[in-house]
Amino acid sequence: GQNLLYLNSAARLPEIVTEIVHLQIMNIQKKPGNGMRQFRSGDPMDEKESNRTWECLRHAIHQIHQHNASSLSFEELYRNAYNLVLHKYGELLYNGVQGVVADHLKGVAQSCIECPDDRLLDELKKQWDDHKTTMVMIRDILMYMDRNFVTQYKKVPVYEMGLVIFREKVSGHPRVKSHLLTLLLDNITAERRGEQVDRILLKHTLNMLVELGVQGKNVYRECFEDPFLDHTRKFYQDESKQYISQNPCSDYLKKAEKRIREEKARVENYLHESTMEKIEELCDEEWISVHYKTLIHMENSGCAWMFQCDKIEDLERMYLLFSRVPISLKEIQKVMMDCMCEAGREVLNDPEKVKDPVSFITAILSLKQKFDRFVKESFKESKDFQLALKQAFESFLNKDTRTAQYLSLYVDDQFRKGLRGMSNDADVDAALEQVVTVFRFLQDKDVFENFYKQHLARRLLTGRSVSDEAERSMISKLKSECGHQYTSKLEGMFQDMKLSEDIMKQYKNSFASPSLARGMAPRTGTTPAMSSSIDLKVSVLTSGFWPGPPGSPCELPPEVQDCCSRFETFYLAKHTGRKLYWQPQHGLADIKAQMPKTKHELNVTTYQMCILMLFNQQTTWTYQDLAVRTNIPLEELKRHLMSLYVNPKAKILVKLGDSEKKEPEESDQFTVNPQFESKLVRIKVPLVQLKSSETPAAGREGESGAVGSSDVPATVEEDRKHLVEAVVVRVMKSRKTLEHNQLVMEVTRHLTSRFQPSPTLIKQRIEKLIEREYLERSQGDRRVYNYLA
Repeated sequence: GQNLLYLNSAARLPEIVTEIVHLQIMNIQKKPGNGMRQFRSGDPMDEKESNRTWECLRHAIHQIHQHNASSLSFEELYRNAYNLVLHKYGELLYNGVQGVVADHLKGVAQSCIECPDDRLLDELKKQWDDHKTTMVMIRDILMYMDRNFVTQYKKVPVYEMGLVIFREKVSGHPRVKSHLLTLLLDNITAERRGEQVDRILLKHTLNMLVELGVQGKNVYRECFEDPFLDHTRKFYQDESKQYISQNPCSDYLKKAEKRIREEKARVENYLHESTMEKIEELCDEEWISVHYKTLIHMENSGCAWMFQCDKIEDLERMYLLFSRVPISLKEIQKVMMDCMCEAGREVLNDPEKVKDPVSFITAILSLKQKFDRFVKESFKESKDFQLALKQAFESFLNKDTRTAQYLSLYVDDQFRKGLRGMSNDADVDAALEQVVTVFRFLQDKDVFENFYKQHLARRLLTGRSVSDEAERSMISKLKSECGHQYTSKLEGMFQDMKLSEDIMKQYKNSFASPSLARGMAPRTGTTPAMSSSIDLKVSVLTSGFWPGPPGSPCELPPEVQDCCSRFETFYLAKHTGRKLYWQPQHGLADIKAQMPKTKHELNVTTYQMCILMLFNQQTTWTYQDLAVRTNIPLEELKRHLMSLYVNPKAKILVKLGDSEKKEPEESDQFTVNPQFESKLVRIKVPLVQLKSSETPAAGREGESGAVGSSDVPATVEEDRKHLVEAVVVRVMKSRKTLEHNQLVMEVTRHLTSRFQPSPTLIKQRIEKLIEREYLERSQGDRRVYNYLA
């Protein structure tokens, strides 16, 4: 019969040649006369027989090396190897194969040594491919030995043994090894210079080194990777130093980006993947880590110059490169903060912008938008850069309280005229959001609130706001930033105005006569009074919501006083238990004036109305008489009187006499200006701003550009004292006992949303609370406080 043996070597090594991928061997008797006797496995095998069998196998291996495998019977060779192992001659077979392969590879090594350098890689490729093919054939013949003898005696498998011998005799030969490394590095250097190289041949050669890494030895790393990395480091050290000395920062960044990209592509094309991380780390060190400070601070091309010249793409390239070395990003953040603070200081110290709050805040917003764009586009909205931007803005915006005041003046300007040109709600919301963005950076939010209340009150009482809806939207944004308590008074002011409108309707319905003139604003109620020639509109204001101390009453013209009395009677009849305090300092009036040459309608304050109405009784009044007859506070009288004769466009009165001083004196006399002329029928008389005034923000819209003190207003300082005391009591009531530093930290944390309290202020308020017996010092430790119920 016939015994069939199948060897599917493709399952073990994909490189095996086609003729043995699926080898079917038939055990067929050799014909007599072929010089070889068939050995039967059942026969005993002596040493002579074993040597004869080995000689047969040695000759066959030699034929395989000579590419004469087609003349061999692989079934017979397999059977001979099987018999040798079966009869305990495995050592003879293993050592013999090892010797034959070693002898063959000595000749291969010699051919490689004698090969010219320009042909060495091709020769190695040829010899390596040939060696792998022959070793696959030899392994298949010796498969039984691999499965039994090699496993039992822990020998190196036949195929791996061939790799080890090739490594020792060929690739590891000193002359071959040195020439091979030189050729590989020269090719890589040539490619870096832009020359074309045979990447496929290089990949094949380096894959050979990887495959030779068997039995715990990393040939690729020892024979190529380590020298390659050293060579690359030296190459880039020299190139980067030369390039940075001759080129601006942006060009250097492009070069570094190009080189890193090239090295990554080189690994992907023909180096082993294990080199990727090492070569990237090397490039990062030589191109970035060593030079990043020099690049960032390079004059006329470094990071600061890029910020100044809006080099978004260059900053993006720098960020993406430097992100590979995270510590270098800290330096960029520092430069960004320095540039922002420097630009901020320029705005704060610009005399032109300081004079105009609108220009001042517009410049701040432009600066914010500029660096927002850097953070978004160049720095990919990095959280670290967002934090750096926030810290920088907080740093220069909180140098004093001027920014808080100017921001409120800017908002006031926007609501009076800035928002008028915006076509849709989205534009209005975007403009308000910009304001809130700056507001977030303010530490003195209570200072902003103080000025904002004054400006809002003026807008509401004069009806000068562009949009009530926008006003409410702004308050809603402030509420979401600081909570309900921050905006409760602002919302109360709107509520007062709504209630005032309702009361006005009720009051008008109770009287039949029409009204023709507009008057003033009281505190705590809203009422319109009417007489035959006067239309009185009253706004009733809740004292706790509206800013400023109560004003002093003045002597109103009798007809106006009569209207006010009617309204007061009407209001108190509907709201028993309430009390009205008239606030003429907030009122406005429209009066008809018959001037010597023309007729006009004058828009003036209530105080100015009181002054002008006296000139219906006599033509000339002294300053002292005006003070007595009107009972207006002297500072307010001086301010409102000067507004009637100082402004050339609204010079309703003239001051008689030769005095050159603008401010009135007791003996000065005033009369109606006989030369007054104006093309305008309706004339608005703006208020002048006295130098001694401490609160310009409380003036009328004509003074919105006035610059106030950079100190915290007295009213805010007083409010802060009460707030600190309230928080101290609230914390101590909850904790009962607390050490001084811990109490200071807790109070600071609670108040940060409104202002940044100083430790000194907190300590002062604690002392006051101890005096008033809210707290006491602990007997055991003077730095510990106890709460007294």
